[in-house]
Amino acid sequence: MTAPLTLSAQDLLRRRDHRLVVEGVSLELRRGEVLGLLGHNGAGKSTTLQMLTGALPAHGGQIQVCGFDMQHQPQQAKACIGFLPEHPPLYRDMRVDDYLLFAARLHRIPPAKLAGALALAKQRCGLQDSGNRIIGTLSKGYQQRVGIAQAIIHNPAVVVLDEPTVGLDPAQIRDIRALIRELGDSSSVILSTHMLNEVESLCDRVLILQKGRLIFSGSNAELLTNGNMEEAFLQITENQAAAA
Repeated sequence: MTAPLTLSAQDLLRRRDHRLVVEGVSLELRRGEVLGLLGHNGAGKSTTLQMLTGALPAHGGQIQVCGFDMQHQPQQAKACIGFLPEHPPLYRDMRVDDYLLFAARLHRIPPAKLAGALALAKQRCGLQDSGNRIIGTLSKGYQQRVGIAQAIIHNPAVVVLDEPTVGLDPAQIRDIRALIRELGDSSSVILSTHMLNEVESLCDRVLILQKGRLIFSGSNAELLTNGNMEEAFLQITENQAAAA
């Protein structure tokens, strides 16, 4: 039985200074799926993620999250999403618990459920002993955990992660990848990354963007028919550049 759709986007457009930076991007995401988003710097990955999460309005196309239209039902659609942008939205002078409770209230978690939501998010992100720490005193890896915790504290159906392991050491990367695997068991995940081995080990399907256009959409197995992940990615992007 096919898993239900949690997010769909059709023909997304975004202009900047009268220039199209995302053009005609369409995708679907199903419950329990981890979708990898690849592309060189400037390919439109972060812009696409910002549109999918409602952080940036699309200039064309349609987005639905759990059946809610992002344009006409933005509050309901955004309530189904957890978002970790490339630069985590942290208040570095706040304690971890205070910040996560603030995020929980923004997501309209009822007061009676705040303590349980906080405890679960901290447990999932390995922050049980960090609640009283000032965010700015934490290592980058732990700050990234706090960023993920704010994205999942309301138990969203869709979790969107933009470069969640950039700048982390190998042990921190291992821990964040384990968390992403766990999120993929219960939610739908979109993962944007430059680390091709991360996509190979974590993702079920892959999208590749180049100059704002979708140039590949398929399973990991379909991508790897072109060789290993790095060879396949370079072959597809170079062939597209040559054709253009």
